Amino acid sequence: MDFTPTEAQTEARDLAARVFGDLSTHERLRAAGTGSDPELWKVLCAAGLVGAVTDLGLLGLVLLLEEQGRTTAQVPYAASCVYGLLALAAHGTPEQRDRLLPALADGSTVVTGAFPAQGAVRASASGELTGVVPVVPWLRDATHVLVADTERRLWLAPLGRGADVTAVELTAPWSAGRLTLDGAPAEPLGGQGAHADVLASARTAFAGLQAGVCAGSLARAVAHVGGREQFGRPLATRQAVQLRAADAHMDTEAIRVTAYEAAWRRDAGLPYATHALTAAWWASEAGQRVVHTGQHLHGGAGADLDHPVHRHFLWGRQLDAYLGCGPELLEELGELIAHGE
Repeated sequence: MDFTPTEAQTEARDLAARVFGDLSTHERLRAAGTGSDPELWKVLCAAGLVGAVTDLGLLGLVLLLEEQGRTTAQVPYAASCVYGLLALAAHGTPEQRDRLLPALADGSTVVTGAFPAQGAVRASASGELTGVVPVVPWLRDATHVLVADTERRLWLAPLGRGADVTAVELTAPWSAGRLTLDGAPAEPLGGQGAHADVLASARTAFAGLQAGVCAGSLARAVAHVGGREQFGRPLATRQAVQLRAADAHMDTEAIRVTAYEAAWRRDAGLPYATHALTAAWWASEAGQRVVHTGQHLHGGAGADLDHPVHRHFLWGRQLDAYLGCGPELLEELGELIAHGE
């Protein structure tokens, strides 16, 4: 295994770091409220950081999502890249790729994913979808939604006729919505194995996003305890604070390395379903520990809902919920290992 980024991946990551660092500021996040930042999305697309994902691979996307997570930038980056660009690049027909990939790259088309529990959405023989998905992240920003039906077939449906959106507020400001499908027309995407690949890719990508969220939370906490004095000494000199921060650092690195491994294996054409579940488990279990630590180490400031570290806390908890609770992920991982998958 070699997780060393290629030159193209490194350049894209550095550019993403500059864009997010310059534009995803505390003031812009406050102005966005619980919605997204459409101007930042336009900048990302114009800079080529969306369209490049098809060439950079899943590992490249994970590197870019880390940078988004550090600043909790409110754009549908992970959703549109993993459920749109990577899904279409891997499983779309030539006609679908020619028609949709350019629009996804320039941001005029945004795809999100609705992967409900089995039985929630049914597809007719002619490809009309019926069912309800209570929560879909970034649905209010999307033009299309990738849906899995009762048989785990994938369908790409445009929002509009037969596909209605009702706003839903989540722990984090993810522009989420409730998706109601009533005979919505859709086109099939991929064949056997497409569902498993897209699901594993999404788990890996959102684990990478969590690595960035945790790194950003920890960086803020370290800066705070280094500058905050109590009884004439910086808080950072106290052993309890050092140990807590060290544990958070190790948790963050565990999330990062497991996400890198899963992404690298997909890009190398190797089986990676169990590795994606491992990354998701670390992101879920360790992620919520890290963002709690980040808030705790800020003391009273961490309780301020308007403090930047609180956004990392909200994102960390939302990603924990979105990826699935630890015991459920471990149960699924155990079943895959038992069946030799």
